Amino acid sequence: MNDFDFLHGSWDVANRRLAAPLEPGSGTWVEFPGHAVVRPLFGGAGNIDEITFPTLGRQGVSLRLLDRETGRWSIHWSDSRTGRLDPPVVGGFTRDRGDFYGDDTYGGRPIRVHFTWYRLGPDNARWEQEFSADEGRTWEHNWTMGLTRTGQAGA
Repeated sequence: MNDFDFLHGSWDVANRRLAAPLEPGSGTWVEFPGHAVVRPLFGGAGNIDEITFPTLGRQGVSLRLLDRETGRWSIHWSDSRTGRLDPPVVGGFTRDRGDFYGDDTYGGRPIRVHFTWYRLGPDNARWEQEFSADEGRTWEHNWTMGLTRTGQAGA
């Protein structure tokens, strides 16, 4: 139930994102800072984070919830650009790696989304995102966040 407890607290976030996901020949990456604060919900069966991207002038929110019946996590995302809650990715952890999959759209076309979480010790974590436009046959890695702890939960 407490798979995401490692994430509670405050973090500096080094972002590296592909500038034009799913565009043939696109290889330009952009890097930008972020700061996240993650708070627990439901005694460890959920959490919520707020992340700011100061150089982009926007914010985002993730809501993670454990389905107590299935034992699987859902991760929901929204950002200040759209104000919409994106469809969730669903999955779980095996040891220190969590894999989460879902369906969404990007640029008006249907895609599969894959989030990977890595627990790298008490003060470091990593998140990665990739898209598939061919129902999961091939994947394009398009965003990485390297997290470094700046404070404990409640900080």
